[in-house]
Amino acid sequence: MLSRVAERMYWFGRYLERAENMARLVNVNASLLLDLPRMVKQTWGDLINITGCSDLFYDRHEKAEERNVIRFLVAEAGNPGSILSSIRMLRENVRTTREIMPSEAWEQINEFHIFVKNNVNSALKRDGRHEFLDAVLNFCHLISGLLSSSMSHGEAYNFTLIGRNIERADMTTRIIDVGCLNLIHHPDSTPETYDNILWMNILRSLSGYQMYRQHMLERINGEDVVAFLMRDKEFPRAIIHCLDELNECVSRLPKNDYPLRSISRVQRAVQELDVIKLMNGKLHEFIDTLQVDLADIHSQVSQTWFDYSSNEVLAEQDQARTG
Repeated sequence: MLSRVAERMYWFGRYLERAENMARLVNVNASLLLDLPRMVKQTWGDLINITGCSDLFYDRHEKAEERNVIRFLVAEAGNPGSILSSIRMLRENVRTTREIMPSEAWEQINEFHIFVKNNVNSALKRDGRHEFLDAVLNFCHLISGLLSSSMSHGEAYNFTLIGRNIERADMTTRIIDVGCLNLIHHPDSTPETYDNILWMNILRSLSGYQMYRQHMLERINGEDVVAFLMRDKEFPRAIIHCLDELNECVSRLPKNDYPLRSISRVQRAVQELDVIKLMNGKLHEFIDTLQVDLADIHSQVSQTWFDYSSNEVLAEQDQARTG
């Protein structure tokens, strides 16, 4: 497979997952605002910090108020992580490689792109936001299902899965961080029910509430939720599950030594973590380290299989010598 094709399929997987995850992240914050007690201060600015786009956001907006944050994360073309930008780049990556993708999937991607362009402004208003975000999630699920059931599970599909699982693991860490930051900032006078509301919304934002209840018979609490989302090998959005999927996908590819080493190192760190110790003030720092490790896996994947520019230079030099 050409490096360019592999890279586009990888980024297709990332952008599809990114659009879905951004919809989930906005949804969980909106739900928290409705459910939290009045004494708990909840700000939309936390979402900007979690997505790592503070500099870009404050270059464009003075205040991190609800409308500005929603516009930035959902509808702003100048933000490469917004839903609008993700869907545009999703379609562009597929457009140049659509011959290797089922035509039904290409049609759905086009329909998705048109829907987002025509309806994205409805997310800026509270009464239309939930419906728009739900439609984004449904489109993402439909496209993923079409690819899983009708695309050959060869190298192209494999790179899509690699991109999806890196992006998914990264966003799971960020959504856990929503809970972490809120626990740090909420006052001591907050009722105990606050924790239940917070972690229940964290689970629901990852479609994990029912699966969590099947595995954990006790009431919802932070330690069990973090353990579930970090180390449950059977839940698709748990970090260890994403890492296991990454390991399996990368193992099927040639020249995989360096990416596999990076993945194995992160797997060990997640498997050996002490959740109780993390919940006593070190969770945020561990998540920061985990996000750096995921970025390193991305770099290893990119350098191993997508660095076609250096390969082209070597080919030209060889041709010059033999010519």
